[in-house]
Amino acid sequence: MAALPTAVASGRKKRGEGHTRREEILLAAKELFLEEGYDATTIRRIADRVGVSAPALYLYFHDKEAMMLALCDQTFGLLIERIAEIEKTVSDPLERVRRFGDAYARFGLENPDEYRLVFIGNNIPESIRKVGHRMPTDDPNRPGVGGALVFSRLVALLSQLEASGVKLTYPPDTCAELCWMGIHGVVAALIMKPDFPWSNREALIQGMQEIVIKGILRQG
Repeated sequence: MAALPTAVASGRKKRGEGHTRREEILLAAKELFLEEGYDATTIRRIADRVGVSAPALYLYFHDKEAMMLALCDQTFGLLIERIAEIEKTVSDPLERVRRFGDAYARFGLENPDEYRLVFIGNNIPESIRKVGHRMPTDDPNRPGVGGALVFSRLVALLSQLEASGVKLTYPPDTCAELCWMGIHGVVAALIMKPDFPWSNREALIQGMQEIVIKGILRQG
């Protein structure tokens, strides 16, 4: 009989297998946050889906906010890997910014569940929502810092673009927010309305890229 595609598990993990249980808990939390919403999901529901007691779950995460932050950092970690590859292989500052936007869009469309969880809806804990991408990045291991790390990388790319002699319409951090808002709009629409008769997905992604780039570059 085939295993169910859920986070169901049972029993105590052997010594050294705690990371496996941790991943099972995160998978269960992600499923329930998407199905029922962050606020409506309880620790008991997550523990039941994993197949452990609530006290056993607390050995890995002290509350559901810690789970949500871990899921956010896990998601942003995948995006940071793509950004690092761009920084390593692309030297032209403007092309780096373009590649960043394209990588972001591809990442979202290739990981729709993770994108919905982190960027669409009200799943982010209130304490993090208030600081968002402005969270200090001095400690890259701080829970929930992944989004701020990604944003800081984009600001850095735009600052490098400005240092190369290209004039920006607004300060780098504002330009970074505009870049995100534009590409996010396309990605969110394509994810939330997959059956809508869009004209051409590739053209929409590239077209928004061009609109954003033109908007942040000072003319003349």
